[in-house]
Amino acid sequence: MSQSLVFIVIAAYFLLLLFISYLTSRKTDDLTFYTANRQSPWYLVAFGMVGASLSGVTFISVPGEVGNSSWNYLQFVMGNMVGYAVIALILIPLFYQLKLISIYEYLKGRFGHNSYLSGSVIFLISQTIGASFRLFLAATVLQIAFFDAFNIPFFITVFTTALLIWLYTYKGGIKTIVWTDTLQTTFLLLAVIISIIIISQELELNTVELLGVIKSNPLSSIFEWDPLSSKNFYKMFFAGVFITITMNGLDQNVMQKNLTCKDQKEAKKNIFWFSISFFISNLFFLSLGVLLYYFAEQNGIAIPKSTDELYPILALNHFGTLAGITFLLGIIAAAFSSADSALTALTTSFCVDILDLPSKRHTVQKSTRLAVHIGFTFLIFIIIILFDMLNNSSVVSAVFKAAGFTYGPLLGLFAFGLSNKLQVKDRWVPLVCITAPLISYLLDSFSANWFGGYQFGFEILLVNGALTYLGLLLLVRKN
Repeated sequence: MSQSLVFIVIAAYFLLLLFISYLTSRKTDDLTFYTANRQSPWYLVAFGMVGASLSGVTFISVPGEVGNSSWNYLQFVMGNMVGYAVIALILIPLFYQLKLISIYEYLKGRFGHNSYLSGSVIFLISQTIGASFRLFLAATVLQIAFFDAFNIPFFITVFTTALLIWLYTYKGGIKTIVWTDTLQTTFLLLAVIISIIIISQELELNTVELLGVIKSNPLSSIFEWDPLSSKNFYKMFFAGVFITITMNGLDQNVMQKNLTCKDQKEAKKNIFWFSISFFISNLFFLSLGVLLYYFAEQNGIAIPKSTDELYPILALNHFGTLAGITFLLGIIAAAFSSADSALTALTTSFCVDILDLPSKRHTVQKSTRLAVHIGFTFLIFIIIILFDMLNNSSVVSAVFKAAGFTYGPLLGLFAFGLSNKLQVKDRWVPLVCITAPLISYLLDSFSANWFGGYQFGFEILLVNGALTYLGLLLLVRKN
């Protein structure tokens, strides 16, 4: 692909995002940024959330990971489906009944102010690191695909990317995100579908033959029953359930979109249809993974050492111009659909939970919210630059993984609050929320040595949540 074509594609894409932002940010008020005035069509939210859930990590890593663990990931997705049902039937009614802007406001009424701040701070830390990591991957792809050819430094690439996200989200907030997510989901799925079509054409396979290649390939095996494996079915399934509940149902980034529907009936409908779309989308990604390896084998193409590089290499160098364009749009869309909503959610949580901004007068709300939005944009920029300075992918991945441990206390806090009516000593809750992730991280790091070769997978989240729950039991007030 020529550099001029890459530039035209990227520029046209962002101009389209800015145009959508312009249309959706007209006639907005203070609550539009946080709730879109609860007027979002449920089907729009459902479709847009597919792209937000399938981040840039998923877009690149899931097809490549097929070479290492076949379709084991689908076991996790099966658990996701159960998790989404729990969100629709339990959490959605609760949050709508309480008329929440930030879902962590629930913790204030249930336990107290310290618990409330603990939940919000946990989210702010996790989401800041997570959004930075995902945007770091996207910026790296853009750097390789375009900016390196003009010797433009990486920090300029990152700054430009962060600035563009800020430009189309600062005014309309979540209302704009609901619409841009729809566009970005479309490009993301188009990238996968077009790649599959091109592979079938290159290998001269009709639809039946293509399905036969996928079905008969050893890489399409789904289930792993070895109890010591981190890919064991029960580990991945139940982890899928609870990770979905925690990182979707208890995450302001995701739930803020669900709470833009006009009532809980439409929000429930949104969750159920989204979960079905999400499952089907993952089938496409896994199928693409099998076909990528099959295509490389048939054409004598060496598999890169890092499986994350397989899809980018084939899409940009072997599938032709159309596939290259859609791949670029797909990776940009995947990263931006999670990064832009994360920036909006971070701004919302800080303004509502930390500053109690909705109670302030209009002029204070608007100026303060703008300052917070700029502040988080700059913070994400700084973290990405630090990632780049580390120049070690394993270290960056470890930081991202460590951030995931902070979701355990959210699971424990909400599980405790919903399962009983006990009151706790609120001032000690932050200590529990720090201790549980630290213990979990140690268990995960040394489990193979301590437990006869046993390796934790996603189920470490359950351990983390359980430790938080136990800690809260120790803080129960006798009266």
